[in-house]
Amino acid sequence: MAKATTKAATASVEEFAADAQKTMTEGMEKMTKGIEEMTSFSQENMDAVVKSSEIAAKAAEGIGSEVTAFSKKTFEDSVAAAQDMASAKNLTELMEKQTAFAQTAFEGFMAQATKMNEIYMSAAKEITAPLNSRVTAATESVKSFGV
Repeated sequence: MAKATTKAATASVEEFAADAQKTMTEGMEKMTKGIEEMTSFSQENMDAVVKSSEIAAKAAEGIGSEVTAFSKKTFEDSVAAAQDMASAKNLTELMEKQTAFAQTAFEGFMAQATKMNEIYMSAAKEITAPLNSRVTAATESVKSFGV
């Protein structure tokens, strides 16, 4: 009788130990998978930041080139206008040339301002695209936890 009781107790302990081992193994697998997913998600976030930074650097370079080109053209146009105004034969002709230059310079400035606004808007959209995709991924990830 004692032998049967010992055998039953041993079976219960072995069953309990097996269940505990199974539960612990499943918990470790879930934890490991969660850590791997979190690491992957973090790496993708860093990749998005790097990509945004690269896009921003290229955009800044393009904007710098655009500003430099416009400044150079404006300077050249101003020198040419000054030379043209210096050739005026009377005050009326000088005023006409100065007015024409002022209007041309203003129109050029407005066109450049519009162009720069478009460049900035395009750059902002491109720079934020990788980060926006990560926000979307995070939102989807959070939604999946609630399911």
